[in-house]
Amino acid sequence: MNILQEFDTIAAIATPLGTGGVGVIRISGDKSFEIADKIFSKHNLEAGKIAHGWIVDGEKKVDEVIILPFKNPHSYTGEDVIEIHCHGGVNVVKNILSLVLKNGARTAERGEFTKRAFLNKKMDLSQAEAVADLIHAKTQNFALQSAKNLSGVLSEKISQIRGQIFETLSRIVAGIDFPEDVAEPEYSYLIESFEKSLSEIDKILSCARSSNILRQGIKVAIVGRPNVGKSSLFNSLLNTNRAIVTDIAGTTRDVIKETLDLDVAVTLIDTAGIRDTDEVGKVEEIGIEFSKQSADEADLVIFLYDSSKGITEEDKEIYELIKNKPHLEVANKCDLIDKKAEDKIYISTKTGEGISELRELIKSKVCDFSIEDTEYITNERQVDCLQKCKESLINALEAAKRFELQDLISIDLKSALLFLDEITGEVITDDILNNIFDHFCIGK
Repeated sequence: MNILQEFDTIAAIATPLGTGGVGVIRISGDKSFEIADKIFSKHNLEAGKIAHGWIVDGEKKVDEVIILPFKNPHSYTGEDVIEIHCHGGVNVVKNILSLVLKNGARTAERGEFTKRAFLNKKMDLSQAEAVADLIHAKTQNFALQSAKNLSGVLSEKISQIRGQIFETLSRIVAGIDFPEDVAEPEYSYLIESFEKSLSEIDKILSCARSSNILRQGIKVAIVGRPNVGKSSLFNSLLNTNRAIVTDIAGTTRDVIKETLDLDVAVTLIDTAGIRDTDEVGKVEEIGIEFSKQSADEADLVIFLYDSSKGITEEDKEIYELIKNKPHLEVANKCDLIDKKAEDKIYISTKTGEGISELRELIKSKVCDFSIEDTEYITNERQVDCLQKCKESLINALEAAKRFELQDLISIDLKSALLFLDEITGEVITDDILNNIFDHFCIGK
């Protein structure tokens, strides 16, 4: 994007395309009110007051709408913004957008509305990234956590840590620049200050694994030999008939995936039954190889076997493939047996016995943390900045313990501050900025 485009008036459809009750077209920039005046049946829109009328193309009425006008800086982007709320048909919103573009706007790029909000200081970069997380959240938990970041929880913590480091750096610089008036801080003070900042950074970093799991989810593969009930279990856990179920061995030829919300997004994977490839055709052989690959890539494996037949030699061979991965051994078809061992997990996909308990057990395995434990949600970029900041602070701490010149210590502190500023966007390159907003949807 060139510098002139940064100040264009932009427009995009802000709601998913499809048949629905309402569609929203968002316009942002200096020409927003001028464009609305050209295409809306009522003129002289007043900021903060909803207007009802018609979108018109000359004498032709396009749709009956309501308009929400916002004057800068009191808008999402910090610019003049017009939101047109129309009926939600695909062609309706497209027609209105075309009319807006014809009258002076250009199509917004991915994430450009939020990018302008960041550039106009309506939010910092960590909050802008939270917007993308909130939109793409696969679970209720992650949506709630992303909302915390949008409200500024991470920003406030980073600001607090930055303030501690900046205060220490200021004392060092004052002592160096004005030695006759200000004494350099005691090394004991520097050590205590650095250790405190490092402790606060570690609190955020301790949530990194949980953040990644909440954002990315985990993969759970169901594996076993043919006809032990893998597809039936897949359907039961999803509570829908997603996979074809028959008593014919080798019915499942491909890997089937669906997402299950267990506080964490679980990608549930139904696999082809694993058996001797000499007994199968080419298509099923490929499916079996996919099954082995899925088991290898899964975070958790459900090893399923037929309790009415016990663990067979084929089952043992399959178990060897997954025994070193986190797994659950589950015995299906328990409705066909009389005795059950106390230390085994029994289910029946036919009667539904044990399915709810298994779902809770899977949940406990994948959710080894609670929503309260994940105090801060971070992404890979933010974690990288925090790690680099930590390294700089450790260097400063070690130098303070060796009583090195405070002028040299200040260099590491300045470096630490720069890495923190990258998180909030106070210091950021165009490449990083564009990469972040390129992952947004158009219209946000």
